[in-house]
Amino acid sequence: MAILPIYNCFHPVLRQKTEEVTNIDGEIKKLVDDMFQTMYGTGNGVGLAANQVGISRSIFIVDLSASGDENEKNPLILINPKIEYYSDEVVEDLEGCLSIPQLYEKIPRSKSILVSFYDLKEKEHKLEAEDFLARVIQHEFDHLQGILFFDRLNIIKKALIKSKLKKIEAGEILADYPMILPDGTLIEPELEKK
Repeated sequence: MAILPIYNCFHPVLRQKTEEVTNIDGEIKKLVDDMFQTMYGTGNGVGLAANQVGISRSIFIVDLSASGDENEKNPLILINPKIEYYSDEVVEDLEGCLSIPQLYEKIPRSKSILVSFYDLKEKEHKLEAEDFLARVIQHEFDHLQGILFFDRLNIIKKALIKSKLKKIEAGEILADYPMILPDGTLIEPELEKK
């Protein structure tokens, strides 16, 4: 297993719709293992999409226990997910993203959803999720569509964060984990601190 660098939100790979997985093989299983290692290695992620590590495949992982909630020990691997139902009830709550360092905004999301997906054994599942789990799944599913959470902000809120986004794009605001900037440059803050 390896810790992979996270791609900055302005890198083109995060704006493309991902490709469906057609064969769940050893390469996909290694990618999933590396994604979990990467998410846990950042110290503050509860979900990670494959394109956030530069792989344009329709896969994401979720582990709510990574946020410190010991009651949520159920890591999920969602391959070729599809959200089949969104509740009419919408809730606004704070979101952040490993690809968008140091930016947190309140984002409206459906309170509950129904998602279908495949696991590593090619078995299909349907999962009803609500509250925080539903929010995380919707956030990660958006990544697979090339959508970032700040795209869901209204015009006024987008204007208020514009200068911060420019700094993130320019690499002036960095994460404390390895990150690939929009131009492909790898920044490894841990190594720079030593």
